[in-house]
Amino acid sequence: MTLCSLGKNVDFGTNAARQLIKLSVCHFCSKHNERKFIDWKKVIVKAGDGGNGLTHFKRLRFQPKGGPDGGDGGRGGSVILSADSSLQELAHVKKHLKAENGGSGGIDNRHGKNASDLIVKVPLGTIATHNKEVIADISEEGESCVIAQGGEGGLGNATFKTATDQAPEKSSQGTPGQERVIELELKTIADVGLVGFPNAGKSTLLRAISRATPTVAAYPFTTLNPSVGMVEYDDFSQIAVADIPGLIPDAHLNKGLGHTFLRHIERCCSLLYVLDISQKDFHSQFISLQRELELYKKGLSSRPAAIVANKIDLADSIDVSCLEREFDLPVMAVSGKYGNGIPALKRAIHLLLESSKWAL
Repeated sequence: MTLCSLGKNVDFGTNAARQLIKLSVCHFCSKHNERKFIDWKKVIVKAGDGGNGLTHFKRLRFQPKGGPDGGDGGRGGSVILSADSSLQELAHVKKHLKAENGGSGGIDNRHGKNASDLIVKVPLGTIATHNKEVIADISEEGESCVIAQGGEGGLGNATFKTATDQAPEKSSQGTPGQERVIELELKTIADVGLVGFPNAGKSTLLRAISRATPTVAAYPFTTLNPSVGMVEYDDFSQIAVADIPGLIPDAHLNKGLGHTFLRHIERCCSLLYVLDISQKDFHSQFISLQRELELYKKGLSSRPAAIVANKIDLADSIDVSCLEREFDLPVMAVSGKYGNGIPALKRAIHLLLESSKWAL
């Protein structure tokens, strides 16, 4: 309901009318304040042009033929992607990225100013592609990569001076900086990915095994952004586990959250299929999940994996050994809500990651 839907017969002086207006305004504001998680962006980058060289001859009172003294031009600035672990998305990246041009050469052999590079901070896991070719893969803290090279400065006529040509009257122009259209795509970096349908309990599970605080609610699609939690062990080792937004059938066709989910699972070494064991169709859940992964990227469903039979507090008694024979994968029965089976799950995650490293 909005303010426009209020009828003419409403008495705006009554408490009921004031409350109705307040609710309408709050609904309008909350709807328009929602911001989409940005994990893909197309940007136009333009590196700086090199400065031009100068043609000039020194002419002084007592030195009328001082010779050529035109300086070289400065180089143009490059556009550089740099990793920053404090960033989680690409919303801050501008659509047009342009570096400074180099300065032109001056008299008395003065070199033109070299332009500063334009450094763009991006989160870990950012991939830059040009014409579908990967030109940068930012995966480690402090890593940087040039995505548009700045132009070289031109040469002044002083540089062209030779033994046979003492007064060259030529100089060169600076070369233009690269200009290209770049696609930036964020793929979450995690050791283990939680895969499951909406409302399977992935966010609750991540809260139980780590200090991450993803949104938890009793309705589907509460997780709209990937969340990464660190599972800590007694030997001070840590494993990154990603809670990926839930998918639906035909997600490989970009239905539902579609590729928003699937692109973030590509970098995970191993997978945990989170099944709502309280539902009767949990067998078909697993089959559908594997199908969507395989249709999106061949071999994705073949990565080292295990099954988390979640919500055992709502299910009848289950036979884990029977499920392991049926799925041909390790099965951990847990309750993310009440913490049942969580210590055993953490140990299983550690073993799963070790086996996946050997497999890779």
